[in-house]
Amino acid sequence: MDETHLYQQISESIRQQILNGKLKPGDRLPSVRKMTAQWSCSAGTVQRAYQELARQGLVTSHAGQGTRVIEQLPSQPEAPLRRAALLHRAEAFLLEVLTAGYTPPEIEEAVRQALDRWRILTHEVTSTPSQTLRFAGSHDLVVAWLASNFPEISPGFNLKIEFSGSRGGLFALAEGKADVAGCHLWDEESDTYNVPFVRRLFPGQRLALVTLAHRRLGLILPKGNPNQVEGLRDLARQGLRFANRQIGSGSRVWLDANLRKAGIDPDQIDGYNLEKLTHLEVALAVAEADIDVGLGLEAAAESFGLDFIPLTLERYDLVMLAPATELPAVRKLMAWLASSDAKQAIAKFNGYDTRQTGKLEWIE
Repeated sequence: MDETHLYQQISESIRQQILNGKLKPGDRLPSVRKMTAQWSCSAGTVQRAYQELARQGLVTSHAGQGTRVIEQLPSQPEAPLRRAALLHRAEAFLLEVLTAGYTPPEIEEAVRQALDRWRILTHEVTSTPSQTLRFAGSHDLVVAWLASNFPEISPGFNLKIEFSGSRGGLFALAEGKADVAGCHLWDEESDTYNVPFVRRLFPGQRLALVTLAHRRLGLILPKGNPNQVEGLRDLARQGLRFANRQIGSGSRVWLDANLRKAGIDPDQIDGYNLEKLTHLEVALAVAEADIDVGLGLEAAAESFGLDFIPLTLERYDLVMLAPATELPAVRKLMAWLASSDAKQAIAKFNGYDTRQTGKLEWIE
């Protein structure tokens, strides 16, 4: 392992021994020489680990006396020490999953979803229904970012998200299970996004469509494009392994329509039925060489340092029934999307076009 990160493991190991009582106040830590042999690392790495423990207020060093656990540890894990313990456990987890090849956006999304599941299973209530805005719909990296930053955008409110595909989001909205749906459904006949689907699913109802952004959708490929893939027609090439998005997702709707236009039989594509629930899962499969090409967003490809061939610029909208637009959390969200701050934040995601971000369209 890179010694840049090894010092964190060493300091975490010792910190745990201090917290669980194996190392008591006043105990001397092993010598640097002994630790270098135990961890197969340089003396500088051990010294850096000891410096980190000193920074946390757990150890102290004196000339001729070595490094010792501080004399007066809290009898109970008080707030600062508790926070330090939690932070370093989190850092240890991050080190593990980053080393395994996961990206920060993937980790953030997984932790958030795991917390959501835990709250449901334990019936934990962290906010009243009026303080929670429910989102369901297509996977999007900006929406995942919004969930983490929503209390700053709309103070006092949380954004709870469920990525269920574009169609799944509209169904959740129709069934009253979501306040906001995220979708990017392309209609082949009109060559437009979302409006025809919303009209069909919500006849006679008034809804608002607010554009989050336009996103570049295309083919995600290994770095250097070793298979020399040029476009959709290559998906039917023998020996090329593909990963698709799930049925009901906007990406799948677009792909199926364009395969028909190109006269490509899905049965000719190795992996057409291999479905991934998010763009990041597609990119990860390419990065780990499980597949040769996948359908996904440029931002997901960029997260893994992969190549990308753009195929279309799709419109991603937030869809709401008219009454929901009067909710305080929604009003603040809409105001933020219309601001320059929103455009600057979203533009940091590669492949996102913000020229129409915040645009409001009413469907009667």
